[in-house]
Amino acid sequence: MKKEISNSTETGNDCNPNRQYSHSREMADNLPYTIMILVGAVILYLSISDIIFRYAAAGLYIAWGVAGALWIIVFLCPYCRFWNTRACPCGYGQIAGKLVQKKDHNLFNVKFKKNIPVIIPLWFIPVFAVVPKLIYGFSWALLLLTAIFILDGFIILPIFSSRHGCADCEQKDTCPWMGKTASSQA
Repeated sequence: MKKEISNSTETGNDCNPNRQYSHSREMADNLPYTIMILVGAVILYLSISDIIFRYAAAGLYIAWGVAGALWIIVFLCPYCRFWNTRACPCGYGQIAGKLVQKKDHNLFNVKFKKNIPVIIPLWFIPVFAVVPKLIYGFSWALLLLTAIFILDGFIILPIFSSRHGCADCEQKDTCPWMGKTASSQA
């Protein structure tokens, strides 16, 4: 997908006003995370024998995925240079602009390290839940879903993020996820 450029600019932000993403691009950039959450919920559902717990686990996992995105929007995005702009590839910056006030973007690195751990368990919970089920009640369908989850969450999502959103990001040098200086700042 190609970046879509718009002539509109936002004021009060020190990011490139010419870099604007369409809603379809934002949806595409969120697709790997959405797939990971949905497949993870199905894995939890299929890995738990008790009917009540399986629905609860799958539902709570989806809720955590949504709440995790909202957490990032509220507690990290205000520190991003793309707050309240169309320059955020996932669209979170626009949402954050409607919910919270702008904060000092020089603290982005610190806030990233502090807030990302809230969503990290989403990558591991389905994997830990599925292992006993695969050992004691093997299913090819469950193995395939687990492979899809691992491929999407641990390979596609990071590659997609770093090549599409992060590659063009003006604060990638100070970001713990992409930055060249991230390892020296840790």
